[in-house]
Amino acid sequence: MNLPNKITLTRICMIPVFVLVFFLKALPYNYLIAGVIFLIAALTDFVDGRIARSRKLVTNLGKFLDPIADKVLVATAFVLLLAAKEDIFGKVGGMIDGIYTTVAISVCVILARELIISAFRQIAAANGIIMAAEKLGKYKTVVQDACIFVLLVSGSVAGMVGLIIFWTGMVLFAIATVLTILSGVSYVVKNKQVLKDKE
Repeated sequence: MNLPNKITLTRICMIPVFVLVFFLKALPYNYLIAGVIFLIAALTDFVDGRIARSRKLVTNLGKFLDPIADKVLVATAFVLLLAAKEDIFGKVGGMIDGIYTTVAISVCVILARELIISAFRQIAAANGIIMAAEKLGKYKTVVQDACIFVLLVSGSVAGMVGLIIFWTGMVLFAIATVLTILSGVSYVVKNKQVLKDKE
């Protein structure tokens, strides 16, 4: 197994650690620590991809594991954020229900987009169609990772500073949601030939 694949497996192994720390309320600043673990795991995505391309170490195993690791990490993080309704979203007081509902719906949209694009890629691969990654999709990933990290950190910071961090995370979350939708639509439109049956 080459280095990029080992890094990808490390990212996968960090997911249960991330979940454990997130729910370990007895640990001081558990959300902050979970956020750091998430950020390190997310950064390995850029590291393994760059190493694989620069050293020509791209393998079928890597092509299989890398997208799975990315999607499971992000999906897990978004679901965990919803599980911390009071700790993270409780900062907004009386607005909590409205904001929480909006975030929950947006998370559903984000996860649906990932499932749709994954299925889209499978169809393309089955038909021997190669689809290049888009910059919009890369921006989406960066902003998603940033908003998750910031919102997690906000869970461990009280007072006005915590509220500022929370709203910063919410702004990033809104941008991430828009980018997720736009990148998904763009991806399908630019590769609509994938859905055409061969004559």
